[in-house]
Amino acid sequence: MEGHHTSNPFGGSANLSTTPKHEPTPIPLPLPTLIDIGLLKSTLLPSLTLNTTLGCVAYTAGRLTNRLDTKDVVWPLAPVLNAWYAAVVRHTPPFTPTEDGGVSLQTAWRVLGGADRLLLGGVTLWGGRLFYRFVTRAWARGGRDDPRYEGVKYQRGLAVGGKGVVEGGGFWDWAWLTAYLPEAVVQSVIALSVTTPFRLGLGGFGQGRVFGVGGGYAEVVRAVAVGLFSAGFALEVVADWQLGEFKEKVESKGKMCREGVWGVVRHPNYLGDALVHFSFPLFLFANNMLAPVALLGPLANYLFLRCVGGDKQTEESQTRRYSAEDVAKKVDFDRYRHERNSFWPDASQVHNKWAWAIVGCGVAGALADMVIRALF
Repeated sequence: MEGHHTSNPFGGSANLSTTPKHEPTPIPLPLPTLIDIGLLKSTLLPSLTLNTTLGCVAYTAGRLTNRLDTKDVVWPLAPVLNAWYAAVVRHTPPFTPTEDGGVSLQTAWRVLGGADRLLLGGVTLWGGRLFYRFVTRAWARGGRDDPRYEGVKYQRGLAVGGKGVVEGGGFWDWAWLTAYLPEAVVQSVIALSVTTPFRLGLGGFGQGRVFGVGGGYAEVVRAVAVGLFSAGFALEVVADWQLGEFKEKVESKGKMCREGVWGVVRHPNYLGDALVHFSFPLFLFANNMLAPVALLGPLANYLFLRCVGGDKQTEESQTRRYSAEDVAKKVDFDRYRHERNSFWPDASQVHNKWAWAIVGCGVAGALADMVIRALF
């Protein structure tokens, strides 16, 4: 393949041919390079810079409106913006001047291979939907904060519903260091699975690759990855839709939602989110684009969902609110916790039709990917 080679922002050379580059020659990167340059200098720190900037904007908006849910709106945006910046935007002026190898957005996009584009499309689809979900939910609450955060703010010294600082110090005096900044750091790690292919020279602008599956297994692993993403995404969408429908029913007052996928586990939306993130490094592995540091992304996301801001935080808030405001719902909540696992389905769910419906969505996604690639 002939094309014009220019200097690359992360080293090496970039083939800027108008023909998309799909199969660059694998050049494994040494482990010291992965740890020193890849993780710290050219991957994690750039993401942290972008995420802390987003966090500052969210913190300012939150302090002005007394709403901690502003950080939730930023959560799905961070991986999307990081991925697009690493793959496309950073190669264009003014981020990379033309004399140093900068190209137009169109050229930067054209250089990417099919796998690169599908990865970008996947993270954009996931983040875009979740961003829309958070924004519409926050808008529907009017001027009220997420119920999970009202108790947190009160405990930290800010009177709920008021603007004054009570004895012991105000919530917003410490919120940046204990709420917004930590999530910016976590999001920077989570983004590794969608930025390393581009920042370590593994995507369309580079020629180095690290790990991949050979032989005829690549197609199988790719199908599993796309299927896992499709199942996780479908689980999130269906869970949010069914919960919204349940809350609209008059007879749902004082009860927990057990309908549909909410009968599989207590937090199907969090499970779906984890599956989506697990699919990214698997997809990279199938396409010879997996750097070891990319595995930290889904691991950080899973630990955050389980131990910090996911089902743990949600159920602590539910227990506190139901005990104080709705005793009947607290009783039903305790029963629900006894009946269903929080995150991973138990063996009995093999008989649940909704579990199989989600599996079917995964299979459909994998088949669609195969058909589209065969046709185009």
